[in-house]
Amino acid sequence: MGNTLTCCVSPNASPKLGRRTGSTEPDYESEVYEAAAGDAVAVAAAPAPTPAPAPAAAEPAELDLGAGEGHHLQHISDREMPEDLAFESNPSDHPRASTIFLSKSQTDVREKRKSSHLNHVSPGQLTKKYSSCSTIFLDDSTVSQPNLRTTIKCVTLAIYYHIKNRDANRSLDIFDERSHPLTREKVPEEYFKHDPEHKFIYRFVRTLFSAAQLTAECAIVTLVYLERLLTYAEIDICPTNWKRIVLGAILLASKVWDDQAVWNVDYCQILKDITVEDMNEMERHFLELLQFNINVPASVYAKYYFDLRSLADDNNLNFLFAPLSKERAQNLEAISRLCEDKYKDLCRAAMRRSFSADNFIGIQRSNAILS
Repeated sequence: MGNTLTCCVSPNASPKLGRRTGSTEPDYESEVYEAAAGDAVAVAAAPAPTPAPAPAAAEPAELDLGAGEGHHLQHISDREMPEDLAFESNPSDHPRASTIFLSKSQTDVREKRKSSHLNHVSPGQLTKKYSSCSTIFLDDSTVSQPNLRTTIKCVTLAIYYHIKNRDANRSLDIFDERSHPLTREKVPEEYFKHDPEHKFIYRFVRTLFSAAQLTAECAIVTLVYLERLLTYAEIDICPTNWKRIVLGAILLASKVWDDQAVWNVDYCQILKDITVEDMNEMERHFLELLQFNINVPASVYAKYYFDLRSLADDNNLNFLFAPLSKERAQNLEAISRLCEDKYKDLCRAAMRRSFSADNFIGIQRSNAILS
C-alpha cells in the first residue's frame, strides 16, 4: 500500500512522477484553489464523534502442527461482521447494500422530474444516441476500463450530492481546512459558508488526477474509501472538510490501486503550501478511521461503477457514444471468441479434475472392500 515513513519523507520524488524542478514546473496550486474561490453553509459546532463500532476481532491464529509452517493469517475480507451492520451501515463493504451517494441524489432527481412535469417542460432534442437496425452505438467505458474524464465527472457529482444533502456538519479536526489549511493565503470566511458547486469539485479532483497521472479505476476506489470513512467515523463531508477528505481518499486509493504509487511528497509539489508531515498525519488518521480496512472486493467495485452510470443517466451526463465500426466489431468478435475458448478450456480442466477425483474415490473404496 505504500510506507508513509519511507515513501513520504524521502527527499526524492516517486519514480512515477519524477522530480519537477525549475521554472518548468506547472502551477497546479493556482488551479486547485481557483476551484474553491467564492464557494462553499455555515458549519455548526460539531459534537465530538462517537467512535465507530470496531469490527469483530480476528480469532487467534492456530498452529498447523501437521505442516509445521507457522500461523494462518486471516484476511480482512474473511472477517465476519454483524449482519445488520454489514448490510445497513457499510455499503462500501458489501455488494448488496445501496450506495449512499445514489440515495442522496434521488431527492434532487425527483424534484427535477416533478418540476418538469408541473411546468410542462419539453425534454427538447434528444442528445443521447440509440442503437437501431442499421447503426449500433457503443461507449468506450467498461467496468474494467472506465473512461477517465466521465468517471471523474461522475465521482465528483457523487461528492457534490454528499455535501449538498448531508445529514449534519459532524467533522474531525484533522480534516478541517480552517485548522489545517491547504494554502498559506487567507481563505475568506465566505468560503466555508456555501456548498461548493460541482464544477469546482470536478476541477480540484481533475487537477490532482492529471498531475499525479492517476487512472479512472482509482477514482472509483476513491469514492469507496470516502463513503467508508463517512460510515465508519460517523462524520459528514461539508464545506470545511471536503478538500482534505477527498485528498486523503485519493492519496490512499492511489497507493492501494497503482503499482507505482504517488508518494506523499509528490502531492506537496502539486499543493505547494502543504507539508509532508501534514500529509503523513492525515494519512495515518484516515487509515485508523477506516480501521485499516482497505480491501475493495470486485463486487463492491462493480456496484459503484454501475451506480455511477445510473447517477450519470439521472443527471443527463451522457457517456461518449460512437458508432460500431467494422474494425471494432471484428475486434469484439475476436475477444468474444477468445473468452469462449478460455471458458471451454476451464470447463474441460474442471471435468478432468472431477473425473480423476471420482476414480480415486472409487479405487479407495474398492481397496477398502477387498481388504
